[in-house]
Amino acid sequence: MTPTLFVNPRSGGGKATAAGLLERARERGIDVVVVEPGQRLASLVEDAVARGADALGIAGGDGSLAVVAAAALAHGLPFVCVPAGTRNHFALDLGIARDDPIGALDAFENRVERFVDVADVNGRLFLNNVSIGVYGEAVRRRDYRSAKARTLLETVLGPSESADGVEIVDGRGRRHHEPAVVLVSNNPYSLEPPRPPGTRAALDRGELGIVVLDPPSPARAWTAPSVEVSASAPVHAGIDGEAVTLDPPLRFAIRPRALRVLVP
Repeated sequence: MTPTLFVNPRSGGGKATAAGLLERARERGIDVVVVEPGQRLASLVEDAVARGADALGIAGGDGSLAVVAAAALAHGLPFVCVPAGTRNHFALDLGIARDDPIGALDAFENRVERFVDVADVNGRLFLNNVSIGVYGEAVRRRDYRSAKARTLLETVLGPSESADGVEIVDGRGRRHHEPAVVLVSNNPYSLEPPRPPGTRAALDRGELGIVVLDPPSPARAWTAPSVEVSASAPVHAGIDGEAVTLDPPLRFAIRPRALRVLVP
């Protein structure tokens, strides 16, 4: 193989640098591309593919993973996830040890192939989830990265800036108008034991997980291959932890077993 690994040295507080990931990857014959501030990751990936890369890996946050995974999918190449971010949600649900980025490099050599689902909203791929409402507003704030919990609390207690007219119909046909939170995920998250909350039992079930928080009503959760969210104005959202603005309607869909993933 002629693999390329993209590394964001700032992710996870410098996790990749602290682990000596760049050096260990180069020792294995992996082409390493360090993503510097101001560079567009998508452009770097396209350049690597043009140079002949036949496997694409990323050591960075969950938002960076989605960019490289989208390119791998578009070019029919295998994708490798190296946990070097803060939370590494996708690595966790793939079964990759989140505290061992060096061990994750084994995926380029002693590998097992898996085919997992991806999801998209208005054609934009995501691996984990899209959040609308309180969290979607919080990720837009400048200090979110350095103080996530405080920023989220301030957003909950402060005035709402969510788009007017956000509306979704749940699996029972009930209409939710301007709910506090809408979370759409690539496969459903566990919400109660025995699995830890916020994890996914599988990434290849071919279904979106949808959760709506609409106080004072209880939370509603269901699964579907697609779902639509309407709104009367652009919607602030968090896609895999990255702040974006989406034009309505928001059309979500699952792509079953579309992404070829190499794991150790």
